[in-house]
Amino acid sequence: MKALVLGLLLFLGAHSVRVFAEGWRTRMRARLGEGAWKGLYSLVSVAGLALVVWGYGAARSEAVLLYTPPVWAKHLAALLTLVAFVMLAAAYVPGNAIKARLRHPMVLGVKVWALSHLLANGMLADVLLFGGFLLWAVLCFRAARARDRAEGTVYPPGRAVPTGVAVAVGVGLWALVAFWAHGAWIGVRPFG
Repeated sequence: MKALVLGLLLFLGAHSVRVFAEGWRTRMRARLGEGAWKGLYSLVSVAGLALVVWGYGAARSEAVLLYTPPVWAKHLAALLTLVAFVMLAAAYVPGNAIKARLRHPMVLGVKVWALSHLLANGMLADVLLFGGFLLWAVLCFRAARARDRAEGTVYPPGRAVPTGVAVAVGVGLWALVAFWAHGAWIGVRPFG
């Protein structure tokens, strides 16, 4: 469990510097240089992610049950993760209406993904992992929206073709993960 917590602190901590310490981040980028800053950021992020993956696997073997989710929660989680994957794709497809409307679809996708997994999983390791990501996403979204307001950021309206591409890519990625990768990589098959 300690590795999971340490990994979450490193990974989410690195991804929270802009939320909680924008001034320090700006000074460090200037002091170290853009390349060195990105290298350090990447190193901490990769180390954190590796600890999260390893720590979550180890923590799952300790299996501390906090709550028993209802059966319907697994079906709802499958639907919500579909929405999360579409939001994730929308973050990277330029000119789509989803990004134009939601502004920060990747962070919202993480929120939906984490919430869906909290609904469907009641072990302590699950609550730490998905609860940590949910808390991070809530704080990150608030900070991003505040930055948008402060900077007067205007998002251009989306177009139909890029929106369709974002939806298609998101659904395709969801299907790949739901029907193959989740079972192959995590050992849990959402649909069987």
